Amino acid sequence: RSRRDLRRVNWWMGSHVIMARALKNHLTVAPGKITEPGAGDGNFLLQVAQKLSPPWPAVKATLLDRQKNVSAGTLASFAKLGWHAEAVVTDVFDWSPSNQKDEVIVANLFLHHFEAGRLAELLHKVSRTAKMFIAIEPRRSALPSLAGKLLWLIGCNDVTRHDAIISVRSGIAGQEISALWPDKSNWQLTERRAGLFSHLFIAQRRE
Repeated sequence: RSRRDLRRVNWWMGSHVIMARALKNHLTVAPGKITEPGAGDGNFLLQVAQKLSPPWPAVKATLLDRQKNVSAGTLASFAKLGWHAEAVVTDVFDWSPSNQKDEVIVANLFLHHFEAGRLAELLHKVSRTAKMFIAIEPRRSALPSLAGKLLWLIGCNDVTRHDAIISVRSGIAGQEISALWPDKSNWQLTERRAGLFSHLFIAQRRE
């Protein structure tokens, strides 16, 4: 039920639309690989892929999570789009990025789970590898906080409502991710609000 609720929340936040738009606006050609740490059941990146196809064919999608949550049906849905998806069960801090030059790393509602020191460690790992990193997080402000309390209106259970309120309290505001990014001289950083409830961070390696 919680995973079903999370899909509903993502849909209402428009996270897949925000991510697909950010990718299309900042990349002139499809990347060879997109990796998502904290991918859960893979549904978020699948929705992004659906927004990007068919102009972006043959992308390799790597779905990282500590638990085995990605179904064969989800992997098959990627294949129907011409994408090759694989699910990798690992902790993000044990993960070894591929160092593929055109790799893009994306994260959805993931970074706010980490304290500053641990988040800085993760961002340092990402900055050594990817050519682009995009993250969507809950925006820490009054409107998302109110929306979290009203999730019962879209059928979310009490556990999801409780988690949503905590997520907004630990969400992102201002330039908090940019402040932790380790290599500002070689990267172009964009950090701003996105939609009604989200916070968007984009790091793109300078050519």
